[in-house]
Amino acid sequence: MFGGFVFMVDDKMCVGVMKDQIMARINPDIFEASLLKEGCKPMDFTGKKMKGFVYLSDEAIDLEEDLHYWLQLALDFNPLAKASKKENPLKNNLEDFFIL
Repeated sequence: MFGGFVFMVDDKMCVGVMKDQIMARINPDIFEASLLKEGCKPMDFTGKKMKGFVYLSDEAIDLEEDLHYWLQLALDFNPLAKASKKENPLKNNLEDFFIL
């Protein structure tokens, strides 16, 4: 969907890699404050800001504790995030593709 690699947690997008940046899905309530941090910018995949989704450049994650900070924000928000409404046709239907 985004042309990158994404990690899903509980069937919800959590973090990913898009070209040379990390994408993190964070709580929209802290979105604006997060943009003030070095190396953080809004994800604008469609040309407009996607509130709660941020891109992180090298400056945002150059230290291990910085990377941990952003990953923890994404994991903390994950239980509150809504899953995509799209159903994966293969999920829970693998027996349809195998001869038992």
